[in-house]
Amino acid sequence: MGADPGCELCVSSGPDEWVLSYSDADPASERTRETLLTVGNGYFATRGAAPEATADESHYPGTYAAGLYNRLTSQVDGQTREDESIVNLPNWLPLTFRSLGGEWLVPEAFERVHEHLVLDMRRGLLTRELLVADRNGRRTRLRQRRLVSMAAPHLGALETRIVLENWSGRIEIRSALDGRVSNGNVSSFGALAAQHLTVTETGCDGRDLVWLVAETSSSKQRVAEVARTLVYQGGHEVRADRRTVSEAGLIGQELEIDVGQGEDVVIDKAVALFTSRDRAIAEPLVAAREEITDASKFEDLLLAHSAAWDRLWQRFHVGLDDGDGSRLPVHVHVFHLLQALSPHTADLDAGVPAPGLHGESYRGHIFWDELFVFPFLNFRLPELTRALLRYRHRRLPQARRRAAALGMKGALFPWESGSDGREETPRASWNPHAGRWRQDYSSRQYHVNLAVAYNVWHYWQTTADFGFLAAYGAELLFETGRFAASLATYDPNDDRYDIRGVMGPDEFHDGYPDRPGQGIDNSAYVNIMTAWTLARARDAHELIGKHHGDEMWQGLRLSDAELQKWDHISRRLRVCFLPNGLIEQFEGYGRLAERDWDEFKRQHGDLKTLGLVLEAENDSPNRYQASKQADVLMLLYLFTAEELTALVRQLNYPFDPAIIPQMIDYYMRRTSHGSSLSRVAHAWVLSRTDRSRSWEMLRAALNSDIADREGGSTSEGIHLGAMAGSLDILQRGYTGLDTREDMLWLNPMLPDELRSLDLDIRYRGQWINLRVDPTKLTLHAHPGGAAPPSKVTIRERVYDLAPGATIEVPRNG
Repeated sequence: MGADPGCELCVSSGPDEWVLSYSDADPASERTRETLLTVGNGYFATRGAAPEATADESHYPGTYAAGLYNRLTSQVDGQTREDESIVNLPNWLPLTFRSLGGEWLVPEAFERVHEHLVLDMRRGLLTRELLVADRNGRRTRLRQRRLVSMAAPHLGALETRIVLENWSGRIEIRSALDGRVSNGNVSSFGALAAQHLTVTETGCDGRDLVWLVAETSSSKQRVAEVARTLVYQGGHEVRADRRTVSEAGLIGQELEIDVGQGEDVVIDKAVALFTSRDRAIAEPLVAAREEITDASKFEDLLLAHSAAWDRLWQRFHVGLDDGDGSRLPVHVHVFHLLQALSPHTADLDAGVPAPGLHGESYRGHIFWDELFVFPFLNFRLPELTRALLRYRHRRLPQARRRAAALGMKGALFPWESGSDGREETPRASWNPHAGRWRQDYSSRQYHVNLAVAYNVWHYWQTTADFGFLAAYGAELLFETGRFAASLATYDPNDDRYDIRGVMGPDEFHDGYPDRPGQGIDNSAYVNIMTAWTLARARDAHELIGKHHGDEMWQGLRLSDAELQKWDHISRRLRVCFLPNGLIEQFEGYGRLAERDWDEFKRQHGDLKTLGLVLEAENDSPNRYQASKQADVLMLLYLFTAEELTALVRQLNYPFDPAIIPQMIDYYMRRTSHGSSLSRVAHAWVLSRTDRSRSWEMLRAALNSDIADREGGSTSEGIHLGAMAGSLDILQRGYTGLDTREDMLWLNPMLPDELRSLDLDIRYRGQWINLRVDPTKLTLHAHPGGAAPPSKVTIRERVYDLAPGATIEVPRNG
């Protein structure tokens, strides 16, 4: 492929902070490109595969609906395993053409002379220009525009303009719905069962509609897609000759029309997608037919869709000036976050899928990534956070069953969650470096409970939504608190509580060298977070009791004895320390072997796959002082230095915050950054001690998916937690924005590379513009609204920020 002077996109889509642009991509990178060119609306999303493409080594069409899972059984290494996965839905994109009686446009039949794809993130529009030549040298240009409507969540649309550049004649156009799909996006799942759907019904109305209904094999979810294909020539709709194409699992239409040289024909394809999970419908196919019948033509759909995106961009504004092109990746992160989690998601029973709605990585499961996602959403769209927390609350019964199965009280949420909240973490995962399956003990990551508690409390602090706290949040805090308390065992010899047999966020250590897979003891992260959680559960109990008295509890009331025990645990949990006075990641970490990780990097290129490489060498990270991401530093991500100091001292340990820079250096030198979340957490931690290095790490996090720094994993989905977390560094990390004690706290410390930062945030119902530049911090409360004045603390001075008021504070003041 080469340059094409006739390519309109090449001329009109120059460097732009709102545009992702790809020309003539290498086939080896096309799946990654398809992930990054996904268009979606929080209800469903479709990968950026070409409409004529089918799944192969280079391409992977995929459409996913939020919260739609299915369970399959596989035989692997002689053992039976069951896996629940997000489902790749019938492909609504298929559209191709040919000269009458010729070959259909497919990658192997035509020369791709030039291709250019542009994702306009401001409007949520994917545009493609393709110049192809057939075996007879006939050149045809296609200009395509694609959207998944942010205004009408059940609609997607594809417009294709076909221009015959050096020939004329009668052409055939095929538009179809293809249910012959399976889950095949993740290579390491290749040995697992993948056929989730069975097509149960296809049909057409004899004019311009075709439909397809499929059902998942075990969850019995019905999915209906109805496509409408219109043809325009000379700006007017024409009635092209049509015939229905019906094959096993596929339904479509073939249309014939005469086209002159240099003329164009426009195909307007729209699809309505409904599932049996949807509310306020009688049946998915009926709903889809009604929706598509009322749908406008592409240009009108685009106008409404663009207006909806414009409203979202106003709410999610993140302005920065670094002089080094960071606005583009910031927009990429906001855009893909909103395609996975939008106002439309708030009406669904869905969680935060680790790969977004962009691929099948992690089987589309919900982990603890919401810990990195919710802080950004809390200040922009708290209604969405509330709905996502309801996903957890609805699954409390399953979490209680899991805790009971372990002989514990309260509730234990799974490390990997899907449809109904049972533990979905596989017992074995594939190690490509070893070419074998290995035992997976990740289900010992009980700290997901602590993330749920943290998210509940910080949602409450940001919104003052007492209705949520009383109806749902308190119960989540109480039940996670009960589990934490029952997990702790008392040692009367030194009046301390221990928590044994868990995994921390680090993930490299699932046990000790002599007891792999059995967990580690007294994780600093787990124990300190547990102390914090128990204290917040007691706070919630006091708050609700103060406002509503005993009638609110309905069986949730905590006894005085239980509250006293929680208080005792929260003050006497064990924290271990290294001989140099640093907090020890877990008990015994300092006794593990050291290794020359620089030499390891010279041998293997980097440390990202350290755990897998060691396992392939019949070694184990359990033996070493190494971390996928450092647990101790995660504490500094979640708490300010002042808060962490207070927590450690509350546990009756002396702690000097002056030692924190040494602690950061110690653990960073032993961290592989094997998790996409690691650079986010470490960029945050460094923002107070080494701002230039923090900015360097944030830049790496911002470009992680765009540059596919995770070694090809972007082709299997985005890293949603890392995307939202990197945005939150700009929103909270560099501004020192925090919510505690019923106040907004600010202490901005921009890296020198960042000239200014401009944000709009919503705090307790009040919209506030926050701007930081080298000379001052400016806060302006938007006028109007019924919110009372906000209390704002800036460098220990308290201000009242009333609607319409402005506060300016010199940066050195």
